[in-house]
Amino acid sequence: MTTAHGVCLPLTVFLALLMTAGSPSSAGALDDVDFERHIAPILRARCLTCHAEKASGGLRLETRSTLLTGGDSGPAIVAGNSAKSALLARVTAAADDDERMPPEGPRLNGDQIARLKQWIDAGAQWPERLVLKSPKAAAAAHWAFRPVTRVAPPAVAEPQRLRNEIDAFVAARLDAAGIRPAPDAERLTLLRRVTLDLTGLPPTPHDVDDFLADDQPDSYERVVDRLLASPHYGERWARPWLDLCHYADTDGYLTDQIRPVAWRYRTWLIDALNRDLPFDRFTIEQLAGDLLSGATIEQRLATGFLRNTLSNREGGADLEEYRVEQIVDRTAMVGTGWLGLTVGCARCHDHKFDPLSQREFFGLYGFLDQGDELNIDAPLPGEAAAFAADYEPYRRRRDELIAPQRAEIEALQARWEKKMLDAVAAPAVEPIWDRQWEVLGLIWGGHFGEGQLEGCVIVRTPVSERTQDEKDRLLDYFLTHGALIDGPKFNELKLGELKGKLDSLKKEVHWPTRAPTMRQSRQPRPVLLHVRGDFRVPGDAVGPAVPAWLGARGPSAGGLNAAGIPAAEGGRPATRLDLARWLVAADNPLTPRVVVNRMWQEFFGRGLVDPPDDFGMRGQPPSHPELLDWLAGEFVRRAWSVKQMHRLIVTSATYCQSSKARPELEGRDPHNRLLARQIPLRLSADQVRDTALAVSGLIDRRVGGASVFPQQPDSVAKEGFRNEWKTSEGADRCRRGLYTWLQRLSPFAHNVTFDAPPSNSICSRRDRTNSPLQALTLLNDAAFFDAARALARQTVAESAANDADRIAALIRRTLARPATSSEIGHLQSFLNDQRQLLRESPADVAKLASQPAPATAPDELAAWTAVCSVVLNLHEFITRD
Repeated sequence: MTTAHGVCLPLTVFLALLMTAGSPSSAGALDDVDFERHIAPILRARCLTCHAEKASGGLRLETRSTLLTGGDSGPAIVAGNSAKSALLARVTAAADDDERMPPEGPRLNGDQIARLKQWIDAGAQWPERLVLKSPKAAAAAHWAFRPVTRVAPPAVAEPQRLRNEIDAFVAARLDAAGIRPAPDAERLTLLRRVTLDLTGLPPTPHDVDDFLADDQPDSYERVVDRLLASPHYGERWARPWLDLCHYADTDGYLTDQIRPVAWRYRTWLIDALNRDLPFDRFTIEQLAGDLLSGATIEQRLATGFLRNTLSNREGGADLEEYRVEQIVDRTAMVGTGWLGLTVGCARCHDHKFDPLSQREFFGLYGFLDQGDELNIDAPLPGEAAAFAADYEPYRRRRDELIAPQRAEIEALQARWEKKMLDAVAAPAVEPIWDRQWEVLGLIWGGHFGEGQLEGCVIVRTPVSERTQDEKDRLLDYFLTHGALIDGPKFNELKLGELKGKLDSLKKEVHWPTRAPTMRQSRQPRPVLLHVRGDFRVPGDAVGPAVPAWLGARGPSAGGLNAAGIPAAEGGRPATRLDLARWLVAADNPLTPRVVVNRMWQEFFGRGLVDPPDDFGMRGQPPSHPELLDWLAGEFVRRAWSVKQMHRLIVTSATYCQSSKARPELEGRDPHNRLLARQIPLRLSADQVRDTALAVSGLIDRRVGGASVFPQQPDSVAKEGFRNEWKTSEGADRCRRGLYTWLQRLSPFAHNVTFDAPPSNSICSRRDRTNSPLQALTLLNDAAFFDAARALARQTVAESAANDADRIAALIRRTLARPATSSEIGHLQSFLNDQRQLLRESPADVAKLASQPAPATAPDELAAWTAVCSVVLNLHEFITRD
């Protein structure tokens, strides 16, 4: 007999029996039981919540002796006899038995029960002196969840080696291990290192000359101060933060539609970093700038941070499903960016390793669920005056065009809005109107460049509460898409013709540039736990709340209430503003540790805690725990100043060490966890290209502004769904990589080659690989060829006629150091070879020297272009030493 799917039932049964016979829970199939591997996890996860500190029924299960002693009902187990052990009887009791254990949640599965039985029958072996801890107790003892303590720098044997307190902590570890630190890096190596680290650009020949000419003892510190004050500092440090919030210029998903003003958040971020906005304010403005009293446009722009989630405008998409996904993503961004925890693991069930429950995940979710997307007018310099001059004439003319039919239009629109609201109240009654809600959400963003759901929010808002801008935008949408309410009436009133006139009128106005922001929801949403993470299966109401086990009490004036909610003024409901203030409360144990650890990672390639996004129970402990706490405490004491912390790190002797490998460290500290030297780091994708453009003189150093479209291979440029890659012209082709248009489904080819992360997911640390494709890109990519040609023109035009002097100048410009005699000899030989080859190949000369420099023979420029290409392809050129 077969089923409707053609499966033979006897075969199915046979396979099931085979699978059962081979399963771990079948009799005789279990391997030897291991307490720490098989039994301890069951006790910790399913028993110790009630049978540790709480000692329910007088029973504690943290040690073998307490297990054997038992509680009010006698011993929990009889070693060697599972049949007489109360523990096994309780976990195998029927679901309706009052004595069933655990009393709540799913029962133990067959494998777990079999393991317990096997362990008891084998004598219930338990490692000597091992004491189990409940999840809450373990959390209380976990280093990352304990308060940050003020740590005094340790005394060291050679204090003269220290430049600041950081070095004392590092030297103490090295002394204990019997390892000497590396000597200082050479001065020019240090100049290139710190310039790349703080600005993402190499030092110029002028910078090199000034540094060499400055023989004052604080010359390096003054270089650091100059770099911290550079407008390019904000560009360099915006990149890791944009990785964290997975910034992009498109939505993602199948259609990957454009976000024409996403860049406004990026510009805000660069400016905030350049003016050293304290990190506590940086946090508050990004998560809740719109909720600040008297919020400025700049503070509202900061909430663009929350708009970097993916959006789905595909036809047939469930808008609520993808709205929920956005809130889940925002919750994960907060968890990674501030808490260093994998909070998303608790979306469907309690976290497997950390004490974060599913209820607590949705408590965090609840803060962010009370926000709606909103694009606002945010005029750029010069736009406000032009708009003010145009708007009143436009307003009068618009009203004149609408006036003859206003009453009938308003009546039609009111009927249309009522049908829309009826469809929400009773879905599936009229599917065509259900589809209208979908269309409203999907089209609004593409048509107006607005938030995906903004149109839906406006329809739900009473007319009396709408702004004039909202009324105008909804009317424009209705005139295009509202004919379903009464097609004949639409035609009779010639509303399509009216819409055309209104569109023409709008083109005469200098509209201000808009920006993506958030606002508090006008209609509060109930915050419900999603059973198994499914928004369609609502569970208990949870409300906005923070994990109280973290210990941070929030702002001193309020703290947490009994429900774990940051206390809010006047008894109002907790909001994103309260969440933000809790994150940067002085006693929050995670935020300062997480943030300074990411700073350290950028300067040393690896954080003191690695990976940087898992400070939880299964994460690695810090290599230098006292240093981490000292840095975290110093960060708060220095009023959350990022620039001050960066200055502290880069002026330490630890940072200034040579990066040269030492044979004696290969076996003792192969991964440099003790920091006995600096580490050479391959430049990031942005920096590789930026450095080539900088040394060639092509780079456009404007700060801020819209995204651009640099050259890339045609095969990649054509991959974007419906979004054509139109290569930028003029200076825009040579803007810094930070400003490159980021298309989620079709990322910039150079970025992929050099390990830029996909913008579909949060990234707290970029990978660094070494592949043949990277070398091929440096040799053949159009941007690097243009850079080599421009560099050749500079080398020939600006340097002495002598080849050796020109090569020396080239090395100094590109690598910020003097050339060695060996390098000069090799490059001279290569140059002469190229001259000979190009004399015999005029076609190649034409390709290499299409724009010859004045008074320079094309074949000579072509030969120097080949030399410059080799230098740009050096490992040293793309490495921060």
